Amino acid sequence: FASYYGDHMVLQKEPAGAVVWGYGEPGLVVTVVLSEDGGLVVMKKTVRVKGPSGTWTTILDPMDAGGPYVLMATQGSENTTLQDVYFGDVWLCSGQSNMAMTVLQIMNASWELANAARYPYVRIFAAAATRSDVELEDLERIDLPWSIPTAENLGHGNFTYFSAICWLLGRSLYEARRYPVGLVEAAWGGTPIEAWSSPRALRVCGLLRDTDSFRPGLGFCIPLSSALPFSTSPHQNFSGPQTPSVLWNAMIHPLLHMTLRGVAWYQGEANAFLHTDQYNCTFPALIADWRQAFHAGSAGQTEPLFPFGFVQLSTYHQHSLDDGFARLRWHQTADLGVVPNARMPSTFMAVAMDLGDEHSPYGSIHPRDKQTVAQRLLLGARAVAYGEKNLVFQGPYPTRAVLEVTSGLLNMTYDQELVWRCRDIQAFEVWCSRQRRWLPASMVMVESRTVRLALAGCGTLALALRYAWTEWPCKYQSCALYNTQGLPAPPFL
Repeated sequence: FASYYGDHMVLQKEPAGAVVWGYGEPGLVVTVVLSEDGGLVVMKKTVRVKGPSGTWTTILDPMDAGGPYVLMATQGSENTTLQDVYFGDVWLCSGQSNMAMTVLQIMNASWELANAARYPYVRIFAAAATRSDVELEDLERIDLPWSIPTAENLGHGNFTYFSAICWLLGRSLYEARRYPVGLVEAAWGGTPIEAWSSPRALRVCGLLRDTDSFRPGLGFCIPLSSALPFSTSPHQNFSGPQTPSVLWNAMIHPLLHMTLRGVAWYQGEANAFLHTDQYNCTFPALIADWRQAFHAGSAGQTEPLFPFGFVQLSTYHQHSLDDGFARLRWHQTADLGVVPNARMPSTFMAVAMDLGDEHSPYGSIHPRDKQTVAQRLLLGARAVAYGEKNLVFQGPYPTRAVLEVTSGLLNMTYDQELVWRCRDIQAFEVWCSRQRRWLPASMVMVESRTVRLALAGCGTLALALRYAWTEWPCKYQSCALYNTQGLPAPPFL
């Protein structure tokens, strides 16, 4: 079997068929047998090993959720047997350091670690942080083979394994769905989206020309007119590789045969300082490219529009005047404010800008409240991935703005009931053509679904409006506007 198959794993349940693959002697036949724990054979597949790659691939018949099963591959007199195999939903978790933060590092870590034993049917796997100049067929290294969760393997260390966001989402999905969940982590701190993107995705955004070729050790040739060079930003010490596609090659491409239910993504801090204004292309392009690649790699078993959830950037410096985080948050939605949208179908987002953690021992860029983030991701997954109806999974968003010319007031209509939590926040700003700058627009009144703004003496000369457009837009871990379910209104421009 390929390196990421093993005892205790979860394979994707019906309606898809789980893909299994491995290595053998070219030309010979491999027999794959799935049996119940007591020995009763459930299915048998035979497949010939391809040359010269020496690989074989087969698709299991769709299986109901449950287990345990035994999976055995035999070639001649040799066989490999995997025990305690279950069928359920498999989620891939990827991104940079906020995804890599382990359960050991978050709020209430001791309780979370002690509680892990309650979830033996949530299985976890972590790929090692590796890079490659060429696309790999299998993982070079593994940090954590398929395992039943324990305090030790959920809190192995800082930014190693296992991902807190991934774990909290997975155990919440188990509580909601009541069948096994498999979690695959492939994350590396301090990495830009370009490192996780294939050359195809980079070409879509003009970051790689058709004539460019890969030069080992140097990366891809990036047209000077398209973006900044891939160099360390003076604002942040990137701890991970920045070379385009090296993480796609080493940590994502080897997983393409897996049948997935969905992806959870937490990345973007690096791109708040690097290629920020290309992110409205690079992020939708990565999503579309991963979908195409996993669908093809699994011989059509992974859905072509599988659900893709992500976390909108939280906070960094409390009094920063830089708007890189604000722009990146906006670009994470393809400049449309909310998801799913036309450019990002079947996606869901957890807003996190109200979860700032100035005193985090891991730096304020790494807030420790991952439970709230995971709960917001869960709501999106339930609505978008699992189709639950009448479920509020995102905060209020404006649908209409009417200017009262005589009074100089702007009436904003939202799509949900509003709760005005923090009245002293200057959350709204208008671009005033007279002063040619952004000016605060005070909230005069908030009621039901309406916000009334005073336009700071700008009146009809207000040409644009934005909300929560700073690196740290909320005070006392509370933003200005929420819905009645406690979900924050996302930023907009």
